[in-house]
Amino acid sequence: MNRNRFDRRTVVALGGAMLLAGCKIIPGGGAPTAPPPVPTPTPGPVVQPLPTDTDRHRVALLVPMSGGNGAVGQSIANATTMALLDTNADNLRITTYDTAGGARGAAQRAVAEGNKLILGPLLSDDVPAVLAAARPAGVPLITFSNDSAVAGPDVFVIGQAPEQSIDRTVGFARRNGGARFAAIVPEGEYGQRAAAAFRAAVARSGGAVAGIETYARGNTSIVSSATRLQQRGGFDTVLVADSSRLAVQAANVLRPRGTGPLKILGTELWSGEGEITRAPALRGAWFSAIPDGRFKRFSDSYKGRFGAQPYRVSTLGYDAVLLALRIARDWRPGRNFPVSKLRDEGGFLGLDGAFRFGRSGVVERAMEVREVRDGRVVIVDPAPATFDD
Repeated sequence: MNRNRFDRRTVVALGGAMLLAGCKIIPGGGAPTAPPPVPTPTPGPVVQPLPTDTDRHRVALLVPMSGGNGAVGQSIANATTMALLDTNADNLRITTYDTAGGARGAAQRAVAEGNKLILGPLLSDDVPAVLAAARPAGVPLITFSNDSAVAGPDVFVIGQAPEQSIDRTVGFARRNGGARFAAIVPEGEYGQRAAAAFRAAVARSGGAVAGIETYARGNTSIVSSATRLQQRGGFDTVLVADSSRLAVQAANVLRPRGTGPLKILGTELWSGEGEITRAPALRGAWFSAIPDGRFKRFSDSYKGRFGAQPYRVSTLGYDAVLLALRIARDWRPGRNFPVSKLRDEGGFLGLDGAFRFGRSGVVERAMEVREVRDGRVVIVDPAPATFDD
């Protein structure tokens, strides 16, 4: 996952007054609550005893609390606090560890302090370092990354993966007349993932791939890519796998007046982007994203408590806590986290709708399909409330 993907807004620091008694977010990594030991004459490190939890589960939150992504990590930490407050939970002790100073060191402290589950890290690049400390201790990870490549038997990816948005949109387009699909994707990791997901989704839906064009991110480059694709022809549906700003540039080439039978598709990157509603060329375009129905209420509550708007990704922290509380019903304090419970085929329900983890450890989300229409975005195919299989 791009390290700068979430760096968009500033979020205020977590206030100590928001902490629940007996259900704590402990910043900085588990400060002991017992009195310090009496010094001895012999030299050597002084070791302080850790709190003993006999009726609470110890869960570590590993996110950057400083540096370039510190505001994002703080937003996620705030959301975990909200989840505890909203549920009146008294059986979790959540301790926050700052990964900005080194993800492996943060994970080592988390494991040494008796945490049996790690929520995080935020960045996929930090997963190997965290796993090196967590796996020998049998501590699983629920990472906020959206990179499916880091998933494994003890690594669960809860972030929204672009592959699922593409699959949902292509499938909807196929059922509504799309037959020959083309795509315009950026160079780099995101574009490679988008192209692979696009090919798989078209094949799975019974359509045909008419062509894929790539470009370096920039207006001139995507315009050239769209021009080449238009000259090739032979397609009725085009996926533009990038932000709304660049999608508008491509769509202006493919259907400049916003008319004609050509259908434009987008990805989850369009979610919340107002620009798509002002571009005639994107009129009638489809894209898929997680439902926003509960986010507005969450966002208002968050602002009331912390004085700023949350990052959109912070709902992952909230939902991860709900998930831990659900599994805590069958999880004895002090014992290893029951990983098998994460693979409940019936799934779970959170702020972002229904979700479940597949055998690969990658989250599967119930997404809705949206259409750009008359200066607004409307839902044309709601997200399913549950999983049927």
